[in-house]
Amino acid sequence: MVSCDEKTELPSHHAARNRNGSLDSGHARLNELGYKQELKRDLSVLSNFAFSFSIISVLTGVTTLYNNGLRFGGPVSVVYGWFIAGSFTMLVGLSMAEICSSYPTSGGLYYWSAKLAGPKWAPFASWITGWFNIVGQWAVTTSVDFSLAQLIQVIILLSTGGKNGGGYEASKYLVIAFHGGILLLHAIINSLPISWLSFFGQLAAAWNVVGVLVLMILIPSVATERASAKFVFTHFNTDNGEGIGSTVYIFVLGLLMSQYTLTGYDASAHMTEETKNADTNGPKGIISSIGISIIVGFGYILGITFAVTNIPSLLDENNDAGGYAIAEIYYQAFKSRYGNGVGGIICLGVVAVAIFFCGMSSVTSNSRMAYAFSRDGAMPFSSLWHKVNKQEVPINSVWLSAFISFCMALT
Repeated sequence: MVSCDEKTELPSHHAARNRNGSLDSGHARLNELGYKQELKRDLSVLSNFAFSFSIISVLTGVTTLYNNGLRFGGPVSVVYGWFIAGSFTMLVGLSMAEICSSYPTSGGLYYWSAKLAGPKWAPFASWITGWFNIVGQWAVTTSVDFSLAQLIQVIILLSTGGKNGGGYEASKYLVIAFHGGILLLHAIINSLPISWLSFFGQLAAAWNVVGVLVLMILIPSVATERASAKFVFTHFNTDNGEGIGSTVYIFVLGLLMSQYTLTGYDASAHMTEETKNADTNGPKGIISSIGISIIVGFGYILGITFAVTNIPSLLDENNDAGGYAIAEIYYQAFKSRYGNGVGGIICLGVVAVAIFFCGMSSVTSNSRMAYAFSRDGAMPFSSLWHKVNKQEVPINSVWLSAFISFCMALT
């Protein structure tokens, strides 16, 4: 990897200007750090925020791992664990935002590690941070798109009568096919110019906010049976089926739902080379995406948990949704009220669109990380992965990220 201090000096402040002639501080800072502006700098602070917010995606994380929260600790874990994980995540985010303001590059964490570790440890710190970061990002994309494939499977199951009504259960091979198709769509979308991605990113952020507001009110309102406030705020589930008796350990395992959700906000850093005035707007994207996610996420968790009345039934693999807790909550809420679960299936469709947007933004962040990492010579065939096309999109990194995420899912 090329050392950050060894890079050739490039034109600085006077070379970097916006269309109206004013200086773009992010562009100028990038040049000071020794990098050439290759990606199109067209994102506003709102667009930068939208990418991180869409990857955090409360509807994605909470829905996907709600089973884990219910099994390990139940309401106490999901309600209070959300604020515990959220508080520590915000502390990490504040630190990252401070560093991002000084080093607004697409490399993000690995570049920061090099600058903060000092000359002696910079190569090792940068290399290991970079590889943990990029492999983790590929795994996140794998996880998000695979969870969408599984949700599509559940939607098909419920739409054809449910598990107890002879509904169709897709095989694992069909789920993998769904996963591959979703990744293909995400790669195609991410091959579009950044202006299109900016539009989709903002649409994704709006969809997540509106979706949470609608579902957190609609589901407990439709449900004929609702949990008491005492149950939601004080019930601790120790019946986890794993033989774990330690309440502390159970609670920690329950935290995984919240921590899985509150990740991905480093996307704001990876998008800085495409963000206007990135030294200020990148940090704003990090902090605001975490803060707003904590608020709307708590509302979603409360709304869903007030519709929980029988935890063992929701986790039972023989229920209509095949043990997918939130799908069963939605389905039974409408079925008990109206005699059929069509409304619940539509609500699952709202969640599915949010997960789709989450995966889309994950590929965007992945590709920018791969672009920056290969630009510094840290990946095999680096010269191939940091190429950009005529639309100033790192096209090879986009398709590389989608391909590796598909391979990871095969396991």
